[in-house]
Amino acid sequence: MPRSRNPLLTSLVGLRGNGRACVYTEPMWGLSMMLVLPYTSVFMLALGVADQQIGLLATISMLSQVVFGLLGGVITDKLGRRLTTALFDVVAWVIPCAIWAVAANFWAFLIASLINGAWQVTQNSWDCLLVEDVDRREITKLYSLIKVAAEFSALFAPIAALLVSRLGLIPAVRILYVNAFFIMTVKIVILWKATTETRTGRLRQEQTHGVSMWRLLAEYRGVLGLVLRSKGTIFALAISAIVGAVTLVNATFWQLAISQRLGVPDPLLPFFPMVRSLLSVVFFFTVIPYLTHAKHLKRPTLWGFVSYLGGQLLLVLIPASAGGARASTYAMLAACLLLDAFGAGILFMLTESLVALHVDRDERSRVMAIQRTCVMLVTAPFGWISGWLSGMDRSWPFVLTSGLLLLGLVVTARLWVTTHTEPATTAAHDLA
Repeated sequence: MPRSRNPLLTSLVGLRGNGRACVYTEPMWGLSMMLVLPYTSVFMLALGVADQQIGLLATISMLSQVVFGLLGGVITDKLGRRLTTALFDVVAWVIPCAIWAVAANFWAFLIASLINGAWQVTQNSWDCLLVEDVDRREITKLYSLIKVAAEFSALFAPIAALLVSRLGLIPAVRILYVNAFFIMTVKIVILWKATTETRTGRLRQEQTHGVSMWRLLAEYRGVLGLVLRSKGTIFALAISAIVGAVTLVNATFWQLAISQRLGVPDPLLPFFPMVRSLLSVVFFFTVIPYLTHAKHLKRPTLWGFVSYLGGQLLLVLIPASAGGARASTYAMLAACLLLDAFGAGILFMLTESLVALHVDRDERSRVMAIQRTCVMLVTAPFGWISGWLSGMDRSWPFVLTSGLLLLGLVVTARLWVTTHTEPATTAAHDLA
């Protein structure tokens, strides 16, 4: 009897069209932004930006994303998924990278953060480009592949560590931002050449041709009704908001906490996201596909919240040492990474999949724009709040995230909505 192939590998090999282009170019994110993200907060701190200002920048960035996110659905429908992705990737990543590379104070980071908020436009269009021509039964696996592709980028982390150890933090990070400027440009060009406009995208371009942006924005009232009438969409929005807030706090303050509170040396910082990412890849090719291929996604969502909660609580409980990180510190951080890798990995895939599964197909871009806007409005204050908490004690932001994850656990357990929101089909039953 022949051995069954890994379902994720089967999906990877079988990808065609836009799905293949989006997944196969995603590792380039690792050669660009993922090299520098582990140093973002400590880079700002080294340039004299205070904890509270770092948190404020995270909130301002989120508010910028709210504005761009609201416009994202209209822009995506008017310009098409493909052109929107190309144009706004330049605005959201290439231009800010140039600013970050020469930034010297809070105001430069503020300008870059405001511009970088445009990534919410391209996130909308890119998601549509990714899933609109794909069989619904493949959506969860497609988002798993995206997560795996992004996690593989952590393999390049030693490059950043080597630069920091040789050149020092500030010069090395500036070089990494210049590198990101060029790699993101190449990624944009390749994705443009390897994709075509989706069927829904062409239809929406025809429907919105000659219609003003203001009129299209006014039509959001009707689209908002679609969101409010769908229990599944509301549930997916709530879960996304909770996970988004936790992600925002971790992205901003995790590295800062282990560096400043636990005494982990700067050159070692990129190895932690690298290990977390590699663990996520292992989980995605072993455990996660078998947990999420069944008809019900509630149980794996609960497992994700429990695992992520365990990792955050453990980080809070690691004792600080005046003499720097000890062997016991690294052992407990390893346990944090293990729990976070599984929890954050599966929750990323499931939250994105739940949104895609519950969304109205004909209004995907505008419904997803409203969802993202609502999520960002909810999560935006957590940047400032966590910065304020970090200024008092760098473990406190993770007390906050632990509370949020506990809330997510309760919401999932008590308010779960299946994905049977459309007429019963094989695809719907497979994914519910």
